[in-house]
Amino acid sequence: MSGGNREILIATIAELLDGVRHVAVGASSPIPAAGAMLRRALNEAAGRPPVRLSILGSVRHNFFTNGGVELFDCAGQGRIDAFFLGGGQIDGEANINLVGAGTYPEVDVRWPGSFGSAYLYYVVPRVILFREEHSPRVFVPKVDFVSAPGVSDPGVYRPGGPHALLTGKGLFDFDKGRRRFSLRSVHPGSDLADITAATGFAFDHAAEPAVTPRPPRPILDLLRTRVLDELSETYPDFAASLRSDMEAAAA
Repeated sequence: MSGGNREILIATIAELLDGVRHVAVGASSPIPAAGAMLRRALNEAAGRPPVRLSILGSVRHNFFTNGGVELFDCAGQGRIDAFFLGGGQIDGEANINLVGAGTYPEVDVRWPGSFGSAYLYYVVPRVILFREEHSPRVFVPKVDFVSAPGVSDPGVYRPGGPHALLTGKGLFDFDKGRRRFSLRSVHPGSDLADITAATGFAFDHAAEPAVTPRPPRPILDLLRTRVLDELSETYPDFAASLRSDMEAAAA
């Protein structure tokens, strides 16, 4: 994906995080981390309430001293407002699969595992599903294994759940009552036909979906300076590559 499109993803994440107090980001998540850093910077620039970041794997942007244990404690106490989850597979009811593809337990492809995804999916109010790749192998009719369910039966205590799905092609909202995604906007370079062909499940959409806006110049300037500098502490290679791509796109 080009640097310009990744700028759109990062800016969109920052917008989805508007109003949060505490954002947690798991390991190996540079784009969500950049979006959270941009949200914090925008709040500071506007004199709005500060945003606390907890980025696993970071020294500067993480106040935890015991890793995932404290993350889970904070989430259970209601002290984390937003988190990011992905998956090797995601289906139309927002179920995610982090175990593997194929008939469990004899899976054809093995992924890292569910870790604490089911727990966090239940207790964090604003879970943003993020997967840069948008293809039929990721967005399937039904996941082969449910690492974490998108919705729960009536009577199940669940303050958390899916808030939105962001991919390299578009932004979706999720309706928990209808157990269904709706396409909010299409990123530049994609269209409705492209997204429909790349998605294995049905979703709602307007006849002519909106186009995800490109970040305005003040946000781009903030992203290309402060945010990339902060991101380089945890993700130096990704930050350097993104900086190079952004410079090429701006030339």
